[in-house]
Amino acid sequence: MTNMNQDKQATYAAIDAWIDQHFDEEVKFLQAMVQVPTDTPPGNNAPHAERTADLIKGFGFDAEKHVVPEADVKAYGMESITNLIVRRQYGDGGKTIALNAHGDVVPPGEGWSKDPYGAEIEDGKLYGRAAAVSKSDFASFTFAVRALEAVAKPSKGAVELHYTYDEEFGGIMGPGWLLEKGLTKPDLMIAAGFSYEVVTAHNGCLQMEITVQGKMAHAAVPHTGVDALQATAVLLTALYGENVKYKQITSQVPGIKHPYLNVGRIDGGTNTNVVPGKVMLKIDRRMIPEENPVEVEASIRAVIAKAIEDFNTQGGYTGEDAVRVDIKRLLLANAMTPLDGNKPLVDAIQKHGEAIFGEVPPAVGTPLYTDVRLYVERGIPGVIYGAGPRTVLESHAKRSDERLVLEDLRRATKVVARSLVDLTA
Repeated sequence: MTNMNQDKQATYAAIDAWIDQHFDEEVKFLQAMVQVPTDTPPGNNAPHAERTADLIKGFGFDAEKHVVPEADVKAYGMESITNLIVRRQYGDGGKTIALNAHGDVVPPGEGWSKDPYGAEIEDGKLYGRAAAVSKSDFASFTFAVRALEAVAKPSKGAVELHYTYDEEFGGIMGPGWLLEKGLTKPDLMIAAGFSYEVVTAHNGCLQMEITVQGKMAHAAVPHTGVDALQATAVLLTALYGENVKYKQITSQVPGIKHPYLNVGRIDGGTNTNVVPGKVMLKIDRRMIPEENPVEVEASIRAVIAKAIEDFNTQGGYTGEDAVRVDIKRLLLANAMTPLDGNKPLVDAIQKHGEAIFGEVPPAVGTPLYTDVRLYVERGIPGVIYGAGPRTVLESHAKRSDERLVLEDLRRATKVVARSLVDLTA
């Protein structure tokens, strides 16, 4: 047993050394990933998949290109999706472990001090949109597998790299599409995450588009119209009022607090001298694992109906003058709850996280929603772990000047590679 432990420790040390020796190459790979834009919307992500497949071919990895039909992608609201699977088979027996990172990302937005696609390095940090979420794990996962094969040379089991392009819209055309088509069915999976915790549960998400229909009129004679924006103001008060109630609904999952509702976008009106006849808003309702999505959606719809009814009653609007509201569900992503089979994943990552970072990454939940739920819903145990800081706030994900501490990338790559040694043994 002592010799076996010594052999394992020697393998881990050799893994670490290999990653250190190839780290400059890993950073350049990440820079190349960041430098190809994948703004979603509009969601033209096929060029990034092609670039990724080309680069990893130089590592001896052949990527299967799974092109989602154009008609399906356009109907979904995006422009192009090519999902990649890299299969590395090491021998008969053992488990297949999938590593999933998504390449699509929200547009950069304003306020950047650096080129969002420049992948500049300053003070040990790499800046750029998706540098932390989650092109960093295109790099960490790729180089972890390279280190595994160069050093440990596993003789059984398999590893699959899943590079997908639909996390921002909900994953249905990314991992969901690959799984539905039967193109993959791993035994275990790890998805892109941050370095200081291993996430075993996450929130669900309901997104809706609400269109408030009033009656357009000239601003000089406003009484001839019905102001959709005034009705929307009443609706917003009602929706935001729900957040006060949500604070009383607490989750028992460490890392997750309570539900929350966000109004992320409002469009409406025609001109400054026109009473607004239509206003559209998009909302995002985060659901804790303990909530029932059907009941949550029904509750939101009831709040909306009541607010519009109150507006019409108070304004005396009836018949054709009554404000109407149309509601369209954009996304319903279920929460992820842990499967019993995720223990080997958690144990391996915690063991090697402590060895590399000097502290045990806690097993917690996150208020985010991710593609992992799509694997878990099909009975595939999964966790979230990868390269990144302690919090989303530190990473500037979905904000200006998103950045990744390169030392976190180096160390997370070691943790994932070491974990793969254990998981394929």
